[in-house]
This record gives sequence, structure tokens and C-alpha cells, in this order.
Amino acid sequence: MLETRTSPIARLLRNPVLRRVLPATLVSALGDGMSMVAVAWLAVQIAPAGQAGVWTGLAVAAYALPAPLGVVLLAKPMRALRASQLMASDAALRALTLGAIAILAITGTLNPMVYVLLLAISSLLHAWGNAGAYTLIAELLPDEEDRVAGNSLLSTFAQASFVIGPALAGLLTAVTGPGWVIGFDAVSFAVLAVAARSVRTRTSAAVTPTESTTGAWRTIADRPRLLGLLAVTCAFFFLYGPVEVALPIHVAHGLHGSPGLLGLYWTVFGIGATIGALSASALRRRPPWQVVTVIIIGWGAALLPLGLTDTIWPGMLGLAVGGLIYGPFTAITTALFQSSTPPYALSRVLAARTALTTPSTALGTLLGGPVVTALGGRLTLLLSGLLTVALGVAVAAVLRLARTPSPARCEQG
Repeated sequence: MLETRTSPIARLLRNPVLRRVLPATLVSALGDGMSMVAVAWLAVQIAPAGQAGVWTGLAVAAYALPAPLGVVLLAKPMRALRASQLMASDAALRALTLGAIAILAITGTLNPMVYVLLLAISSLLHAWGNAGAYTLIAELLPDEEDRVAGNSLLSTFAQASFVIGPALAGLLTAVTGPGWVIGFDAVSFAVLAVAARSVRTRTSAAVTPTESTTGAWRTIADRPRLLGLLAVTCAFFFLYGPVEVALPIHVAHGLHGSPGLLGLYWTVFGIGATIGALSASALRRRPPWQVVTVIIIGWGAALLPLGLTDTIWPGMLGLAVGGLIYGPFTAITTALFQSSTPPYALSRVLAARTALTTPSTALGTLLGGPVVTALGGRLTLLLSGLLTVALGVAVAAVLRLARTPSPARCEQG
């Protein structure tokens, strides 16, 4: 009787391996959330005069862009590792490289080129580490309900770190400097590396990220709706990318604000996005493509207060509303992929989608550097908002011409 009433989370926490690894995963997620502010702010500080936009864009992109490349370039050696070893390898590399950045920054010997290079190396195994975390859940939790609970817990850590991390980083950066915050991130990954290295599990037959993409491109190419959705998602993420460069530049130079203010901006966005994600189920009865279009237009419109005024509160309110609007995007687009893809190909198609959408944001961030240098932070935010609204309007026009108002037609695509 007692066992049947036990919640999946309670059963999950009874697992001795997960009791050891999950707290370390939470700590590393918090460290990563803090680095969202510290990485950009450190780039602003060490960049040569007049080049803050370029080096901030390079730094933020370097912290994410090499991860998909690592999936392809390091496939052969990484495929031989167990899930826990993938986690440990990624965490150890991040701890070492971020630790080196922290030491150089604190001692005042860090230059922008070395900074970007070390950030790029730090992210090389991150896709493998993320895959290892979800594979470990699958290895340890054979029951499907428990696996869903485990996956949800990992996702919750990421959301929580996005809300808490930037605010905490803003406070600590103002007091100690960004180098110390990145040092904390390095320590957090060292904790995860030790915890994951201590895990002993049998090698599973789980599909690796590289194997999972086999044949996915043919499946997508054979379904125009999927191809269109993937193109729209990549364009949407690409247009978001410059925001990650423009916002810190706008706060630092346009508003003459502090790291704490930048952290507050990202925190209100994270709170809005968390609430929005929780509301995704309420939108299930709406035509999914209509929801996607409204989200794209709504996010673009939410950026306009940031681009139209130097007043803090309208921009902050816009970012909070933007997070609320954006929150359901992943759930809704994933549902469209699920309804349009044969079950046997779903995992491969979703892996292929990630392989394209992740670099899209990073490339947008990379382009944001020279755009911010040319236009400034506020005008770049305005341009991103206007182009995103234009994208949403274009998608709506195509949908109207194609006369695809219901999910049933998406399934036929």
C-alpha cells in the first residue's frame, strides 16, 4: 500500500546514485546560471576601447557554439564512455578551463583572445555531458514514470538556475568582480566531476547523440511541415542571439548600470519564462502553428521597450512579459514535431533539431558583436525586436496562404 502511494520524485531520491549526483548537478546548474552574467560582464571589462560589442559576442558564443561541434568531432572517443563518464569528462574540462579563466581574470592577466579560446574549449564536451545526464537517468530508472520525473527534475534545475543564478551573479560581481563568479562556476563543475566519477553503472545500450541523428535529415526533408518548422525555429533563435550581446552593453554603457541590474533583467525574464512554460498545457487546444506565430510576434514586440527608451522599468517589464510569452515555445514546437514524425524516427529528428537550433542562437550572438559595435546596444535590441516581429508576420502570411489552420494538417506534412 505504501509503495503504491509513493511519488516518482520520492522513489527517484531513494536511488543512492541519484542522491549523490543530483545535488551536484543542481550546484553546477546554479554555477552556469551565474556565468550567464559573469561571462558577458568580464568580456565588457577586458575588451579594448570601442570593441566591447565584438568581444562580448565572441565570448558568449564561445561558451555555447563549440558544443555541437564536439558531438561530431569527438564522436569516436566519447561513444566508448559510460553515461557517468560523459558527465565527468565534461564537468572536469569545464572546471579546468573556467578555473584558468578565473585565475587569469583575478590576477589581471587575462586578454580577450585567451578568454574566448578558453571559453570555447570549456564548451567542447557540453553536449556529451548533457546527453550523459539524461542517459544516466534512463540507466538507473527503468520505469517510464520515474524516467519522466528524473528528466523533469533535470529541466527544473536549469530553469531554477536561470531565475536565481543571474541575480546572485549580479550581486557577487558587483562586490567581488566577474572573475570570482566564474571561479565559483569552475568549483561547481569540479563538484559534479567528482560526483559523476564516483558512479559505477553498467554500460547501457542507449543511443548516443551521434547515432541518434542517423537518417533524421531524410525524415525531415520528406516532411515539408517539419522542414518549415525547423527553419522558423532556427531563424527565431538566430534573431534572439544578438540580445545576449546587446543587453549587457545596453546596461553597462547605455544605462550606466551595474552587474546587479543586468542580473535583475535576466531574472525577471527567467521568472516570466518559467510561468509561461507551466502554462503550455493550457494552450494544447489552440492551433499549434497559431500559438508559434503569436509567440514569435509577442517576443519581438516585448523587446521594443528596451530598444525605444533608456528608462529601466519599461524595458524590464517588456523582458518579463517577453519571458512569459516565450515560455511555452519549446513545449508547443516539440508537440508539433511529435505529431508530424513517425514514432520510430522521433528521437533522431529531435536530436537533429537540437544540432541546428543550438548553433543558431550562438551564430546570432556572434553576429550581434559587430552589430552592437556599429549601432549600440539599444538600437540592436530594437532591430532584433522589429526583425522578429517581421518573421512572425511572414510565418502568419505563409500559413494563411497555405491554409493550414489545424494540427491535423501538420500531421500530414
